[in-house]
Amino acid sequence: MRSAISLAARGLGNAFPNPAVGCLLVKDNLVVGRGWTQPGGRPHAETEALKQAGTLAEGATAYVTLEPCAHVGKTPPCSKALVDAKISRLVVAVGDPDPRVNGLGLNIMRLAGISVSEDVCRAEAWVANRGFFLTQTQDRPMFTLKLATDNDGLIPGPDAGGDDKWITSPEARKRGHLLRSNHDAVLFGIGTVLSDDPQYTCRLPGLEHTSPIRIVMDSHLRLPLDAKIIKTLDMAPVWVICGRDAPERPDLEKLGVKIIRAPQSQPDPDWVAITLCKQWLSRVLIETGPTLANAFLKADLVDEVSWFRSNKTLGAGAVAGFDKKMWEKLELERVAVVQAGSDRLELYTKGP
Repeated sequence: MRSAISLAARGLGNAFPNPAVGCLLVKDNLVVGRGWTQPGGRPHAETEALKQAGTLAEGATAYVTLEPCAHVGKTPPCSKALVDAKISRLVVAVGDPDPRVNGLGLNIMRLAGISVSEDVCRAEAWVANRGFFLTQTQDRPMFTLKLATDNDGLIPGPDAGGDDKWITSPEARKRGHLLRSNHDAVLFGIGTVLSDDPQYTCRLPGLEHTSPIRIVMDSHLRLPLDAKIIKTLDMAPVWVICGRDAPERPDLEKLGVKIIRAPQSQPDPDWVAITLCKQWLSRVLIETGPTLANAFLKADLVDEVSWFRSNKTLGAGAVAGFDKKMWEKLELERVAVVQAGSDRLELYTKGP
């Protein structure tokens, strides 16, 4: 099952709007089929594994990270496909809370005489697909906060420029691009756009196509037409979340920018979370300055943190990268520390 969970991770960030699922077919102690959710959400993991296994699927055990779907959509349900392939046993990590499934997939298997085992590596599979489960149970996506600070949690002040704004090593920045690639969207504030003019794309060789949707929080619709995120619209979409009193921007809409207008003058994090869930997003990376980061920390919407800590110590003019007192109130557990060039990456997460 852990191998199936690893397979599922290959679909994170590009299975949108479907969950990222992994499937292994095992027969006589040999893996005869592997599959994971393909870009755009189809084909499903089970379909891919069955296609690879062919006739060897008969009598095999299927290890699937999420209950096989039971509803008819663009393709027949995976539960029926597994039954038709005549597998002998199904092992599932987590049931699917989607009301169109929610036990129906398992019932289809049992009624066909297939042995079913549930909740194998359940906690691991839940955390790995946290975004999907939060959309189904809390009507919001998962939020990952990316931090890049010096060893003391400080970032360059507003007067920093040129090379001074780079805190972390090139290796750490590559990991940051990889982080973008496995999220549906990256969220940031207009202040970051106006001061740093970032692209917010994934520029790792071979992964350029995995760049996330770029979402800018811009209450007054100040986004300039010459911003890099606008100049690179051919690489990834741009959405703007603005306040109710913001001016109309037909110039942006003409270029294909999606404008989402909040009912408040200043869009609050809870409304943003619900709205992004309605847009079928399940994994959102927050990569921004302290103001927006602290707003989501205060709203208790941060589920995971990827904290890149440089070995540098910034001097005069440095400011706090986040509110440490607010951080201490959150129930985040450090689960891993990874070396990233001369820096370290600390990973924090909430429990399932």
